[in-house]
Amino acid sequence: MEKILTLYRNAFSGLSKPAWMLAVVMFINRSGSMVIPFLSVYLTESLGFSLKQAGFMLSLFGFGSMGGSFLGGWLTDRIGHFRVQFWSLTIGGSLFLFLAQLKTFVTFAAGIFILSLVSECLRPANSSSVSFYAKPENITRAFSLNRMAINLGFAIGPAVAGLLATVSYRLLFLADGFTCITAGLFFYFYFRRLPGSRKKALVSSAALVQIRSPYRDIKFILFVLLSTLFACVFFQFFSTLPLYYRQVRGLTEAQIGMLLGLNGIVVFSLEMLVVYLAGKRFQPATLICFGAFLVGLSFILLNLVQANWIVFASMVILSIAEIFSLPFMATIPVKRSGETNRGTYMGLYNISFSSSFVLGPFIGTTIIDRFGFNILWWSSGLLVFATGIAFNQLVKKI
Repeated sequence: MEKILTLYRNAFSGLSKPAWMLAVVMFINRSGSMVIPFLSVYLTESLGFSLKQAGFMLSLFGFGSMGGSFLGGWLTDRIGHFRVQFWSLTIGGSLFLFLAQLKTFVTFAAGIFILSLVSECLRPANSSSVSFYAKPENITRAFSLNRMAINLGFAIGPAVAGLLATVSYRLLFLADGFTCITAGLFFYFYFRRLPGSRKKALVSSAALVQIRSPYRDIKFILFVLLSTLFACVFFQFFSTLPLYYRQVRGLTEAQIGMLLGLNGIVVFSLEMLVVYLAGKRFQPATLICFGAFLVGLSFILLNLVQANWIVFASMVILSIAEIFSLPFMATIPVKRSGETNRGTYMGLYNISFSSSFVLGPFIGTTIIDRFGFNILWWSSGLLVFATGIAFNQLVKKI
């Protein structure tokens, strides 16, 4: 036990105070993630929209996220990560409060798109901040700390939202908006005097031509495409996997909630330790490839073993796969970019995950409708196996 505690202490040691404060900001923000998990229920039961209309809203949110990733990266390189994060959090929080007032299909569609566009600007700016304030040797662990805070927030937010929804869905919008604004104010008052908060010097058009753009970086574009394929498979976790638990395995809502919560517990408990130990012994290419293989295994096992205990084993494997892959994938755009183009690189990388929220559920549900869950898990497993092999070759070259 003493050795284990020492390993955990070492895993968290050496991280800068700003890195910890960024994690606190993300925890406050994500602990208020209440509207989106219950959006489809709110739209159908409270506003009376059809399932098709609710699906359109979710897709619109995904498209807004893609636009926000691009816009956030572009703005970060021009006005700095401090201002983008502050305004994204505070304006985004205000938009949640405004969205609660919208009742018609057209107005709510416009509102949810603008909300996702503004809110998603946070991601590339926050990633740039993590890399800015982290020590070079601790970049991967700093990203893991941020992810740990996000996972902990996600474990709290939807649980509280379930209780608030029994009273009024309006409370979800109020709580989500309040936590966003609180996170923005906390961020502002702590970081406003630190170096990264200073206004970024404008770069001339001639100088911009000399800065490498990720959109002309062929190897990085290939990395983003592979990340999109990986994310489309991995994020079946949010869309088709709960359907499988319910329709095929016959689990109750409480059991499904426990399984999804297990992911957050495993990631929260183990990620920093695994990144600390594995990051010193293996190259990122190897770890990302291994994580991709574990993702494929977690889905294929659902076809190979019919006993219900396999759903728990599969979720643990999927959670471990997330630990080995996502933190090390996030460091690739940091290492590929410089101070003048990091926001754009992070924005393009985040687009791969935003687009997967649009493509993944659509592709997954289409395969289920035509061929069934078995084909979905086999095809998902084989696709992510091939993606892992491609990652291993490409990341070594990057």
